[in-house]
Amino acid sequence: MNQQNYPQNMNYTVLPTSTLAIVSLVAGILGFMGLPIIASIVAILTGYAARKETRSVPPKAMGDGMATAGIIMGLIQIGLAVIAICCFIAYFVFVIGLVSRGK
Repeated sequence: MNQQNYPQNMNYTVLPTSTLAIVSLVAGILGFMGLPIIASIVAILTGYAARKETRSVPPKAMGDGMATAGIIMGLIQIGLAVIAICCFIAYFVFVIGLVSRGK
């Protein structure tokens, strides 16, 4: 007697997952595993392309979260690479200063 009326015809369209989003996520993970600069650049570029694809109206694919994760991992790796290069340069400047002072 207490029945709920559910719609009988539910037309859900399932969007495919964006290939660019998957590539961005995988490249972001590879950036942490072994190819920091190259994979990070790939993660950032494909991530932004995937976000453009997933945020279009109407959306063409799913995977906005994967694209965002790839972009974030790529940016973190680029930041860590810049910090590492700055530390490397500072180390050699410090060593050259010590060697030249000793003479």
